[in-house]
Amino acid sequence: MIELINVSKTYRTANGVKQVLKPCSLSFPKGRNIGLLGINGAGKSTLLRMIAGSEAPTTGLIKRNVKMSWPLGFAGGFNGSMTGAENLRFVSRIYGADIKQVIEFVKEFSELGDYLNMPIRSYSSGMKARLAFGLSMAIDFDCYLVDEITGVGDRRFQEKCRDAFKARSETSSLIMVSHSMPTLKEHCDMGLVLSGGELTFFEDINDAIENYLTLSK
Repeated sequence: MIELINVSKTYRTANGVKQVLKPCSLSFPKGRNIGLLGINGAGKSTLLRMIAGSEAPTTGLIKRNVKMSWPLGFAGGFNGSMTGAENLRFVSRIYGADIKQVIEFVKEFSELGDYLNMPIRSYSSGMKARLAFGLSMAIDFDCYLVDEITGVGDRRFQEKCRDAFKARSETSSLIMVSHSMPTLKEHCDMGLVLSGGELTFFEDINDAIENYLTLSK
């Protein structure tokens, strides 16, 4: 279970303080797939990074008693001077995963070919996203964090990503940020809407989508 306890997030900007999330307490139900909706700039990706632990809240505490992925497609943790394969070995050791199995899986899934043995700094942003996504799918997590990753690559690769999501959702939970309503309906059964710093929970993803569409008009 993931639990937010009096969590808030503010940023200082040139125009003053921006409150992305007002103090909020919420428990994420275990075994459910949750879609996170909000207009551009609402703070969805920030909230996802806080849940992942890669960004700290301004106040409050986030409890995590599940094995959680980093936001899929996020390549900020890769070492640019190391090769793709070297980064895979490093992350595999951290999570106690079988290095050989992880490398073989990512090699087949990402379709990066010889680039796996080249430094990350030589990768395009799309290649980094493929590597990060493949690595996320290669390691078993209780909960996967997803931030618009289904848009990576060509149509065939996007279908490959969707198939991977479907397989993972049968045994793990998802928290997904997406502007695609069909994608959210396909993968999620519950919803959260972030608007004006307020986080609203919906038991049914369709009710969350209806609320979001009303707010975004």
